[in-house]
Amino acid sequence: MGFSFPARRRLFLLLALLFALVALFPLRLAFNMLGLQENGLAARSINGGVWWGTIEQLRLGRVMLGNVEARLSPIQLLVGRARMDFVRQTGGPDDLKGAVTVSSASFGIDDVTASIGADGLFAPLPISGIDFSDVSVRFADGACVRAQGRIKARMAATIQGLNLSQGLSGEAVCDGPALFLPLVSQSGLEKLNLHIEADGSYRAELLVSTMDAALAGTLAGNGFSRAADGGYVLKISGRL
Repeated sequence: MGFSFPARRRLFLLLALLFALVALFPLRLAFNMLGLQENGLAARSINGGVWWGTIEQLRLGRVMLGNVEARLSPIQLLVGRARMDFVRQTGGPDDLKGAVTVSSASFGIDDVTASIGADGLFAPLPISGIDFSDVSVRFADGACVRAQGRIKARMAATIQGLNLSQGLSGEAVCDGPALFLPLVSQSGLEKLNLHIEADGSYRAELLVSTMDAALAGTLAGNGFSRAADGGYVLKISGRL
């Protein structure tokens, strides 16, 4: 005596088996297979399944993102992209929400809202942290092809006479192959122009407009040089 299953039931069982196998697929293996490490992402440990897991000490380049929950988006897989969503919700200032999306020729971040620390990341620029508000950036074939969202650089008060306590902010845009962050203080007298390339290299200029001789002397003593417009500029470069 044997058992006979209708075709629909056999199809259901097959789909259920495939779903179970995918649901148990390790997040760590997906992280490695997507080549996220080749794009600067690293972590101390990755645990759980591909649809919902945890990542400890997630880092993008030299930027520490901390401990997050993560999952792979099934919808993006249907259109040939892999999107891994990250979230940390504690109700505090260190909440994080956003995603990293990769395809065969592109890499980027999507819909990132977060506040991260940046002490020493852009030294000697006195940037203590960066706030992201719905920021999306995409690089394709090494060039910036999409950038949007608001960025705010929080500044440490390390230069006497220069009040940057309210930070500098602006909208992310593409400038040629680079991501360009044109950040301006509330007074408009201080500007931070930050260009970031696909490989994580950056160049930055902090420009200060002033007619104050005492402040000019302080700026000169902190590495600023005279700019073409009569203000003072500090230029640096490095890699994130």
